[in-house]
Amino acid sequence: PSYQDTLTRVKNILEVHLGVEPTAVDTDSSFVDDLGADSLDNIELAMAFEEEFEIEIEDHEAATFNDVDDAVKFINNAIESKTINVEAKREPELS
Repeated sequence: PSYQDTLTRVKNILEVHLGVEPTAVDTDSSFVDDLGADSLDNIELAMAFEEEFEIEIEDHEAATFNDVDDAVKFINNAIESKTINVEAKREPELS
């Protein structure tokens, strides 16, 4: 997905879980300082991102999300990595 597509979906998740208006969220919005997330919110957000984007986020990886941009970039990289791995498994075997 494009950066903008992922950003839009992340903003929608933030609205549901934190009650913030998507228009109030910028890429440099800090989860803690600007959006008011606490440690439990961060865990719930990581789980919501995993479900929405069908990826896995380890706890130590989620802890590195300081702002919305960090999360969007991580998600897009995880999707890209997953796509590459799936395509590699689909390559036909030579007989």
